[in-house]
Amino acid sequence: MGERNTAMLALRKELTLYKWLLLFVIASWWVIEAVDTVLPGMSLDGLGVRPRTQRGLVGILLAPFLHGGFGHVLNNSIGMLLLGGAVILRSVRDYVVVFITAMLVGGLGVWLIAPSNSVHIGASGVVYGYLGYLLTTGWFERKPLAIVLSVVAAVLWGGLLPGVLPGQPGISWQGHLFGCLGGVLAASYLAKRRPRDASPVKPARPRKTR
Repeated sequence: MGERNTAMLALRKELTLYKWLLLFVIASWWVIEAVDTVLPGMSLDGLGVRPRTQRGLVGILLAPFLHGGFGHVLNNSIGMLLLGGAVILRSVRDYVVVFITAMLVGGLGVWLIAPSNSVHIGASGVVYGYLGYLLTTGWFERKPLAIVLSVVAAVLWGGLLPGVLPGQPGISWQGHLFGCLGGVLAASYLAKRRPRDASPVKPARPRKTR
């Protein structure tokens, strides 16, 4: 009974850590957008990704924390809670790796192919990175639980995939597309480094002694 209580306390402590890590990221978006709103005579949104400019390279790291209004923040916050939450409950390491990979791959993709004289901001590329991870981790890991996770993700959030296609005014489909690809790359990388199930050890055959 004592061991069970200890395990429950450890699980509760771990879930608390996950919750605060997830909420810290989301809270940073709201705080930065609030500062950007009240900042007189200056807009932080100009620090986003500017395609094929030297200044725009810095935006690759900053864009996921900048948003075009509180409605934009709200949409990405919901996406992070659902998709990012599904990943962080599985592994904090996976959550961090997907975030960084989607940010870098998504931002670089935008920088390379998005139209000139445009500025791209928002964390939707990272959210799509979590979507790409969830949809493909079952394929890369080939384990029952991972496959179930991918199937559930496809059923619940597969409707977001059209967002990687062009045709929506004011939406950075390039960020969605390359962020999603970043999540797929992260899923492949993490699957190769996930410890494999140890093969059962065959019991030694008893030897007869004479």
